[in-house]
Amino acid sequence: MGANTVVVLGAGTGGVVAARELRRHLDDADRVVVVDRSPVYRFAPSFLWVLTGARRPGQVTRDLSSLRAHNIDVVHADVIDIDLSAATIRTTEETLGFDRLVIALGAELAPEALPGFREGAHNVYTLEGVEAARRALEGLQGGRIAVVVSSLPYKCPAAPYETAFLVDSLLRSRGTRDSCSIDVYTPEMLPMPTAGPVLGQALVDMLSGRGIGFHPGESVERVEPGERSLVFEGGRIESYDLLLGVPPHRAPAIVRATPLAAESGFIPVDRHTLATSFEGVYALGDVTVISIAGGKFLPKAGVFANDQAKVVARRIASELSGQTTDASFDGRGSCFVELGAGAAAFATGDFYAEGGPEVALRRPGRIWHLAKVAFEKYWMRRWL
Repeated sequence: MGANTVVVLGAGTGGVVAARELRRHLDDADRVVVVDRSPVYRFAPSFLWVLTGARRPGQVTRDLSSLRAHNIDVVHADVIDIDLSAATIRTTEETLGFDRLVIALGAELAPEALPGFREGAHNVYTLEGVEAARRALEGLQGGRIAVVVSSLPYKCPAAPYETAFLVDSLLRSRGTRDSCSIDVYTPEMLPMPTAGPVLGQALVDMLSGRGIGFHPGESVERVEPGERSLVFEGGRIESYDLLLGVPPHRAPAIVRATPLAAESGFIPVDRHTLATSFEGVYALGDVTVISIAGGKFLPKAGVFANDQAKVVARRIASELSGQTTDASFDGRGSCFVELGAGAAAFATGDFYAEGGPEVALRRPGRIWHLAKVAFEKYWMRRWL
């Protein structure tokens, strides 16, 4: 039997873990190829620490070329075409054949989809955006700060609320909190709604306890940068002095062009094996759509991509070696919620529970913040 080639599209959290785990489980003669347009990996869970100044950009990025030291080929290119019938990937650099394919391209940020967002908001989902937000906060002496979720779905469900908590804490440390208001606007009826009403209400209470306004069921129709105002569906207008925004998300165009995509543009997969409708093709992480109980969908979060990648790698290795495996993704996950001032909350639960997600929120404290710091250091060292 000849050597096999496994191509991984995307070098985010799921793609990096999938490539490293594939290399660990496959024969040495087999080839693992990672394709990503960027030469740099960015550790998104730490972006908001860049916003507060607790991290510098260089501390939360790594050069993807480090994967080559693990016998993984890295191709820095855009994907032009995914030809499933011919089992080939055409990129701006070369055409790759594959025996197995892992699609880990994530959810694409689409700030242009909300009129005025690009010009009027600081995008807290990019490293450049949080750097700009940090500079804006340094010069802010007072005014209205708006944290806006543009639309659903979006990845990292805790991030907009962490943004509000961390900005609140930062302003308190500078003695300017009393001259600023902070308000969160979201189409959701509760924070992190998939996790259930108990957790959502707990976060609402935490926001209220810090004097942060929570405005659920609010959909922004457009941003008016010149007037510094938000125009909501129905015509209501709210002003702002600083806008920190979660941009609209969508499936990458290259994915939407394949027969793998559902109407949403994202890829349906078997919720335990991550297999798509095409044999030998897997998808994981934010590019997927996975139904769970209660008519909900599994949240888009790095913790799930991380664990799904390990399952996919084991299943591919078993297939190529003619063996069987019981590797299965169980729908369990956890999430830190940074609260500022060296404290965090921690949520963990089973999102595949028959009656709907069963999620518990641990008592906030310093221990969870330290645990997140330790996780950041471990993850960056372990995988890159």
